[in-house]
Amino acid sequence: MLRQTLSRQASASLKSLLKNSPGAKSPAALAALAHSLRVQSQNHAIVREYSSSTSSGTPKYRSFHTSDINQQAREVPGFPILEDPLIHNHSIPSFMVGTQNGFLPRQDPLEKLPEEYKELEELLQKMPLTLPDGSKGLLALGQFGEACKSLPQYDLSKVEDSELLSALYRDYTFVTSAYLLEPCDLSYRATGHYGLGRSVLPKNIAVPLVQVAEKIGAKPFMEYALSYALYNYRRVDKSKGLVWGNLELIRPFSGDPSEKGFIISHVTMVSHSGELVKNTMKTLDAAGKHNRQVFNDSLAKVVSTYEKINMEMDTMWERSLPADYLKFRTFIYGTKNQAIMFPKGVLYEGVSDEPMFHRGESGANDSMVPMGDNLLQLTENMPSNPLTAVLRDFRTYRPHNHAEFLQYVEDKARESQVRNFAEMDANSSAIYLAAVDQIRNFRNRHWSFTKEYIIKHTKHPVATGGSPIVTWLPNQLATVLRTMQEVGAKIDSTQLLPENKALVDVLTKRADAQARILDREVADLRKEIKDQDKV
Repeated sequence: MLRQTLSRQASASLKSLLKNSPGAKSPAALAALAHSLRVQSQNHAIVREYSSSTSSGTPKYRSFHTSDINQQAREVPGFPILEDPLIHNHSIPSFMVGTQNGFLPRQDPLEKLPEEYKELEELLQKMPLTLPDGSKGLLALGQFGEACKSLPQYDLSKVEDSELLSALYRDYTFVTSAYLLEPCDLSYRATGHYGLGRSVLPKNIAVPLVQVAEKIGAKPFMEYALSYALYNYRRVDKSKGLVWGNLELIRPFSGDPSEKGFIISHVTMVSHSGELVKNTMKTLDAAGKHNRQVFNDSLAKVVSTYEKINMEMDTMWERSLPADYLKFRTFIYGTKNQAIMFPKGVLYEGVSDEPMFHRGESGANDSMVPMGDNLLQLTENMPSNPLTAVLRDFRTYRPHNHAEFLQYVEDKARESQVRNFAEMDANSSAIYLAAVDQIRNFRNRHWSFTKEYIIKHTKHPVATGGSPIVTWLPNQLATVLRTMQEVGAKIDSTQLLPENKALVDVLTKRADAQARILDREVADLRKEIKDQDKV
């Protein structure tokens, strides 16, 4: 049903795009839709694919059977990326990779639901622990579950506007998480321990949520990009950029300033992702063509963009205080691998007789570092173990277009042998090493956040996404450090430019030292938080 819905939506979007929308003949938009349609369609379906234009500029279509889908996908010369985000277009999906918007939505999120959904809007306005006027909201009073009983069961089957669909998905996932996790939050605030969450999602929430999730091709549970973070901001001044001081939350759980800092910091980080996408593509192309100069220049720009992202990430310490994180963390837990809260998953009333299990919201679901992992061929060097399996599972929790793009980058990097091409030249190796170091920087800071924001305040063994709190991040960080050691050991220092020689020396020594420190940290923390291998 989901893939059939996606095929219908993509086909309808192509028609609507051509007839009604500004920039209707954008080849990038049409190609991106066709690519998504190819990947998402089921075998034996017949779909229409945009192929080229006639001499008059009129787009042509061709029908094909998707039983041969893999071969056709391989024929695509590159991944279609939007150069124009088409902000006035409400037919194509809100999340499509672009050189301007990067991994952010094409247009700013819809801030308030239309009047026909006023009961849902009012419920969300009353939901947070602390309301804007300082009074207690429904979650603080333990009354949210009861309030949900009066929520109408909206029929969303005919909604097609992509902006509205995205807003409804965001809002229903907020209601879902608040409803399911309200008892856990009440228990944690009273005792310091999470109790059982609600095991049944009532049909007036479950049915509309599944309807909208199927329409946008998402899981029926809160996701980082599609709801909690990247579709949850509004500009104070619409004429200004996505910068701290000009952004506010649309939907909070707690109403605490640190929750705003936590979410908005992710938005400001991802605001740099357009440059990252553009130069990742240039790096892949240069490696495939063995163009050394363009490869070095493009990869150096990837490094400088990750530097900006890491600098933005470092502001989290002051924008979102470590001691405040647990005030809202409960509501971003999932139902998968959460034996204490959801031992039997969650039954979606009116949808399925079988319980569902979903991972919770996590910054690990962002696409910027996975793109770097794939570009630098780090993903394929991750150890084959259950922790890496979790990493792969996490990468399914994101917009389809993003997931397809990440897979394209991974496949193209392997085909072009990015790492091998870098290692053929000492100075290219130095730039490659600097790029891997930026991934290290990001992952090390994420690990530092985990220690200071979470482990210092609770010994709960499972992270919000269902991964083991002590061992999961170090699994990836250790791979990054090992790669740096391997690459650094192969570099012929006599061939390096003076500035690169100093850089390589600093980076390799730091990787060696951090690898030793990480091993000791994990060993010590495993003594404090038991049974990590059983999570």
